[in-house]
Amino acid sequence: MTAVLYPGSFDPVHNGHVEIVETAAKLFDRVIVAAMRNPSKANSLLTLDERKLVLQETFAHLDNVEITSFASLVVDLAQELEADFIVKGLRAVSDFETELQMAQLNQAISGVHTLFLPSASEKSFLASRLIREISKFGGDVSSMVPEPALRALRERHSQ
Repeated sequence: MTAVLYPGSFDPVHNGHVEIVETAAKLFDRVIVAAMRNPSKANSLLTLDERKLVLQETFAHLDNVEITSFASLVVDLAQELEADFIVKGLRAVSDFETELQMAQLNQAISGVHTLFLPSASEKSFLASRLIREISKFGGDVSSMVPEPALRALRERHSQ
């Protein structure tokens, strides 16, 4: 039984993330989606608990997907959850450069390998930080995020 860990801030989860999870769910027996508390991203829009709830609702249709959260090293979580691999989505060459370095570092300190899944070209422009900004100013992001994330964004910006 092969298990993979898909970590990210998911603030908010968008359709590019959904594509990666749905692809991973077809390829692997168990997919663990882990929302992280990222200390370098101090200004999160959604709380970690809100992100977990949105992820649970978004992936409820996939029986082999689990949702968790963490505030530690990704490799420590991968080992704790007995994940065979870390999965990362790639949108562009710039993602590859950053993710390759992180993958090599993670493998060096833990032995856990990272697998890269490219996003489809029609979703490669999606980025959570851009979606947060568009949503903040009242722009329409309904085609970019799953319904649970859209509701969370609308609720957050209506306050």
